[in-house]
Amino acid sequence: MPPVLSSPMSFSAWEMFVHAGPVVRGVMLVLVACSLITWTILIAKTVELLLARRQMHNAAAALDQCASVADGADGAPACRIARTLLVAVQAERRQSHDIAGDAEGVKERIVLHLERLEAAEGRRFMRGTGLLATIGATAPFIGLFGTVWGIMTAFTGIAASRATSLAVVAPGIAEALLATALGLVAAIPAVVIYNHIMRQSAGCRAQVADLTALVMRLVSRDLGRAAQDSAVLRGYTLHDARAAAE
Repeated sequence: MPPVLSSPMSFSAWEMFVHAGPVVRGVMLVLVACSLITWTILIAKTVELLLARRQMHNAAAALDQCASVADGADGAPACRIARTLLVAVQAERRQSHDIAGDAEGVKERIVLHLERLEAAEGRRFMRGTGLLATIGATAPFIGLFGTVWGIMTAFTGIAASRATSLAVVAPGIAEALLATALGLVAAIPAVVIYNHIMRQSAGCRAQVADLTALVMRLVSRDLGRAAQDSAVLRGYTLHDARAAAE
């Protein structure tokens, strides 16, 4: 009677995952979760930054046509960042209404406030990139840990069974090496996506700086007009005083 040949083991990724030990399997699950997080961040940040850049572009075009801060506020550009800057300017003007002849001081306080808002928007654009950097830096080592643990387990099993055949050694080693492959699959896209989002965020921060400059131009016009009106008013008062003295 001819010997019965055992069916060869399937070396598909799923079969190797199923036959792996609990530690290696846990490492693989962590790496798969990291990969899903990476692609989720890419989709979310791409949509967020694309919408922000489009809104800021339209807001910059609208503010460029305005003659004063009041015009910009009345126009209410459909951009959260532009509205935040304009509201901050109006709030500072209201809080400084009782300080007469302090145009430079008002401008300085507005600049300080807008710089804080600009920095806050820059941090918001960078939100999520720290997680990508962490995944890109640690995923290969997590996968390597799973590989080392899997090979140790495989060699322990080989020593216990006293079998040196390649057919006995190969499945355990292949399962362990799958962890390293998953580590690279998680790390490489994370690094590429991190650099991509950093470039897009830098472009958005530059647009925020442009909006800040446009708002400050409107502030400077308003303060210049206020100073001119004050000078004209003083001139009228002086002329009336001289006429009354005569």
